[in-house]
Amino acid sequence: IGKTTDVFWGIIFPNIDNKIRHPSQLYEAFLEGVVLFIIMNLILFRKNYKIGTCSYVFLIFYGIFRIFSEFFREPDAQIGYLFNLISMGTILSFFMILAGTIIFLKKDDIK
Repeated sequence: IGKTTDVFWGIIFPNIDNKIRHPSQLYEAFLEGVVLFIIMNLILFRKNYKIGTCSYVFLIFYGIFRIFSEFFREPDAQIGYLFNLISMGTILSFFMILAGTIIFLKKDDIK
């Protein structure tokens, strides 16, 4: 679920509590679903598509979108925030961006 908020588009999840929360599921569905789908299709169907492009673009953009949406989500109850600052999802997303960047930098070495 999302963090508590006072924005006008906040949602109350009555099965959780009666606080107004960010609809983080909708943010993720839009960014990691719709926007990422459009980006991937634009890349995949280009005439000059190169092998590996989808891999690094997906990893980089999914990681970025996930880190953005993590700002609006409550951390996992069993883990909480690591170092009282970042969630496990943020750390894992950082490694996804790192992996995508490595593939991007090494793509010309792959034959």
